[in-house]
Amino acid sequence: MNVLVIGSGGREHAVVKKLKESPRCGKIWCAPGNGGIAADAECVAIGAMDIEGVVRFAKENPVDLVFVAPDDPLGAGMVDALEAAGIRAFGPRKNAAIIEASKVFSKDLMKKYGIPTAAYETFDDPAKAVAYIEENNKFPIVVKADGLALGKGVLIAEDLAAAKEAVKTIMEDKAFGASGNRVVVEEFMTGPEVTVLSFADGKTVVPMVSSMDHKRALDGDKGLNTGGMGTVSPNPHYTEAVAKVCMETIFLPTIRAMQAEGRPFAGCLYFGLMLTPDGPKVVEYNCRFGDPETQVVLPRLETDFLDVIDACIDGTLDTLDIRWKKDAAACVILASGGYPGSYKKGLPISGLDENGGAAGVTVYHAGTKLENGQYLTNGGRVLGLTATAETLAEALEKAYKAAENITFEGAHYRRDIGARALAAN
Repeated sequence: MNVLVIGSGGREHAVVKKLKESPRCGKIWCAPGNGGIAADAECVAIGAMDIEGVVRFAKENPVDLVFVAPDDPLGAGMVDALEAAGIRAFGPRKNAAIIEASKVFSKDLMKKYGIPTAAYETFDDPAKAVAYIEENNKFPIVVKADGLALGKGVLIAEDLAAAKEAVKTIMEDKAFGASGNRVVVEEFMTGPEVTVLSFADGKTVVPMVSSMDHKRALDGDKGLNTGGMGTVSPNPHYTEAVAKVCMETIFLPTIRAMQAEGRPFAGCLYFGLMLTPDGPKVVEYNCRFGDPETQVVLPRLETDFLDVIDACIDGTLDTLDIRWKKDAAACVILASGGYPGSYKKGLPISGLDENGGAAGVTVYHAGTKLENGQYLTNGGRVLGLTATAETLAEALEKAYKAAENITFEGAHYRRDIGARALAAN
């Protein structure tokens, strides 16, 4: 089976590497890919948002399946366009991808179907949003841009001044573009956070193993929010009892709600959860594999990845027994100095072998390019170093050992990835 993977980051590299393990997998292309992905797939110079270009390539080449990984092309209807051209595609259609593409839609869906989430209101007028915040007078409070914002459109305000600034940043300064035309203002929830990715075929949902992300740029959960500085799996807070509650109150109700709305969800549905004192609640939905959660979840998948993808597309998930490895996994992100603010690109990376790998870990390339045999930095999050082992402590030790040996000017990484998970074990 020849597969075209859409995207250019660490998540796409993890998808490509997992597909390579399948005995059923033939040629793999990645559009546009990156320097490290080029060692595992043929990179083609088509942008992830170039729907026409992707459809054309899939028609002109022996492509059996297109795996659409990022949120933007899913929200823009790439799967719909591929299916209309008779090409098999993995990922939700546009009318289902709205579960991530519009936070207003997803919050209203949860309210309508009684799915537990934070109390909220939505606004398209900044003055009304500020008036509501003043009247509510509870802090911290969360202000979210309605649309897609590369995982960065969520601002947590500790007081009224910060909340006003958050509304201004999103709605008036348009820091996230048109995504900020509307905002969701919601209560700040407390408790351990858990990410559960799930496979879905429109009517059946099968949760994957749990993970724990680390969003803040600096140790001790300080600094700015990022796309994710590292992950571990499993998440010790996500017990069998919690999983059962989530299945009954969140996962199944969400799949049924989308079906009832005439928007059946097939692909990977991401549940960002908060285990509050009142029980598990939804922080956010994503319509695709999370990055860097994918880098610790897919390495633990034992069942042939292509079999699972087929079942999601064909609506036969209920007939498949999906198995997972017992090993723990840890991923440490090596980021550019200054990320998530401004940073340099084009810096040489040392410590990688000729295929962009390193001993003891799987190196997922997120923001790299390859020039004259030299790997260079080409993004904010540069590399994801993933290790698996019998215990989380061992996996973390292996990942950090690799992080010490792979360097570039200004490289930084958090030194406390997995610390909360170890403390909870």
